Amino acid sequence: MTTPRVELLPYGDRAVLVELGSTAEAVAYASALRASRSAAVGEIVPAARTVLVVASDGVAVADLRQVLADVSPEPDAAARDDSPLVEVPVTYDGDDLADVAELTGLSVDDVVAAHTGQTWRVAFGGFAPGFGYLLGEDERLHVPRRAEARTRVPAGAVGLAGEYSGIYPRPSPGGWQLIGRTDVTLWDLERDPAALLSPGVRVRFVQVTS
Repeated sequence: MTTPRVELLPYGDRAVLVELGSTAEAVAYASALRASRSAAVGEIVPAARTVLVVASDGVAVADLRQVLADVSPEPDAAARDDSPLVEVPVTYDGDDLADVAELTGLSVDDVVAAHTGQTWRVAFGGFAPGFGYLLGEDERLHVPRRAEARTRVPAGAVGLAGEYSGIYPRPSPGGWQLIGRTDVTLWDLERDPAALLSPGVRVRFVQVTS
């Protein structure tokens, strides 16, 4: 990965918004910032192309900005990553699996192999509690959202949209291409953290066969 273009923007009196060029750059930047374990950093909130960083108590924003300016993601950092790895069992029988195969030019089996054969990373959360936007390594699975969203997608549905994969944590409307389903609990207030797939976590999908 080339050195990302980083812009540091003021965000109130306690935080700085780091603006980057892509989700991959935001993920790499957030990972490098976590790895630095800087005492100046209180909270890290990644998004699609930004990382919001809140200063620790008693740390001046000017000092935080200096720390952020010095962050330099390493090109091979992902290969040496020791962040948590979550395995998610999936039954690949989604309503849009055949459509995804047609969109990508792959067979259904190849779509499943591509989805399970790579390590995904939770880039950021959003949409609903427990929903993580997962960034993968294989561009062949980049597909558009459905032309028409469904009024109800069941909890546990595994889908693709754009460059992301994701799992619906609860029944809700949605326009992602559904390729499978899982029984894992993504959001549990009795768990710490409540979200199984929090930003930075690595994910491997494992095919379940009957």
